[in-house]
Amino acid sequence: MVEIFKALSEESRLRILSLISEDELCVCEIESSLRMTQSNASRHLSVLKRSGILDSYKNAQWTYYRLNKDFIQENKELWEYLRQKLIKLPTFSSDHEAYQKCKAQGLCNCNKQPH
Repeated sequence: MVEIFKALSEESRLRILSLISEDELCVCEIESSLRMTQSNASRHLSVLKRSGILDSYKNAQWTYYRLNKDFIQENKELWEYLRQKLIKLPTFSSDHEAYQKCKAQGLCNCNKQPH
């Protein structure tokens, strides 16, 4: 529980969660959408994964992140609370608009496979 709340205590990680709550994302999509450096995004993603909130898999050289189904199942009330609050983040709209632009422009060179 301590790791979960530590992971949720940082705004950048909440912004990442707000994007990933909609769809799995490649690291490069997160970097572009949130204007983060690769090292900064990776550090935040590692914390979220270590806490059990996120899961990841590799496809070629790209790493994809998604919500951990076990986390959601075991923490239903917490996840519902987070979903309601994430949409109220001041950066929610701009982050999601940036992601849609990234997706539409094909800025990410990764080839997303249905998983």
